[in-house]
Amino acid sequence: MTLSHPHLPTTESAVRAIREIAEEYRLTCTVSEDIGADRTSRRTAADAFGALDPDGTLPHEAFVELDGTPAVGVRLYAEDDARITVDHVEFHDVPRDAVPAFLRSVYGGLAHTRGRFFPPGLWLVVPLPGDTVYKELVTSLHPTPWLLRNSREA
Repeated sequence: MTLSHPHLPTTESAVRAIREIAEEYRLTCTVSEDIGADRTSRRTAADAFGALDPDGTLPHEAFVELDGTPAVGVRLYAEDDARITVDHVEFHDVPRDAVPAFLRSVYGGLAHTRGRFFPPGLWLVVPLPGDTVYKELVTSLHPTPWLLRNSREA
């Protein structure tokens, strides 16, 4: 399936793209949305109890949960970025446009873990098309079976 949304200018279009990926990989997708500066989590420019930003726009955030292996949560912010959590490993400040490629890497088998004895650590590595790679430390003392199963030598 080809995404019909190569550029994701809005939270709504990003949610649509994530739903397409969930359908492609046969995952259950749950979406909760917060609309308005009085309901979104990162709005500091709006007046107290105001629903609109100073420029008159209505900010829109969404949280999408994808059930499956691995478990993934995507928090889409109104500022064109996202926080993606993969089996309790958080990736902050992922550009909204990169979310579909990130999810395809995770569910398509490209994401993997790398560990080292010195300095010690297990990292979740998510490569995207081109030269973009996201890498976060697995801080859990008990990594999930999916994280351990997708290990590659450092």
